[in-house]
Amino acid sequence: MSVADATIPPPSAPDAWRRRWLAIDLGDKRIGLATTDAAGMIASPAGFLPRREGKRPPLMALLARAEALGAEGFVVGLPLDSQGEDLPRAAEARRLAHELATRTGRPTELVDERFTTAAAHRAIQAMAGSTRGRKGDVDALAATILLQHAMRLFEQRTSHGEGTDA
Repeated sequence: MSVADATIPPPSAPDAWRRRWLAIDLGDKRIGLATTDAAGMIASPAGFLPRREGKRPPLMALLARAEALGAEGFVVGLPLDSQGEDLPRAAEARRLAHELATRTGRPTELVDERFTTAAAHRAIQAMAGSTRGRKGDVDALAATILLQHAMRLFEQRTSHGEGTDA
């Protein structure tokens, strides 16, 4: 699922999406983060930021974390329902993507985040782990799954000659 009107135009080079990305998985209480290596190949959890419920995402804290991690682009999870329609929280994700793109001038993608948290829970349970007291870890893993999905989409678009919105 590609981006909203808020994104930066696509770079012309086929592999221009290969860069250090920061994925952002918005939640009510925490924002899960993940990043790629400099070549945009391997996604890893990058922790989480606490969030005050009912408040806007902490944009300045996100920008500071992006700077500290050397992010060259952003992937923001887009909440969609099972039919691919925007959920009420999608407007917030679109606003955040717009703010990140506008303030930084860096590529920003909105990517379907359906089932990322459920997949993170399953992955932890498959390793015989418990999520008790590890909600921040679950959020960071969900952001990692989101980022892996985004990288597959970027690769597919490039291999099909479609370019990328990144």
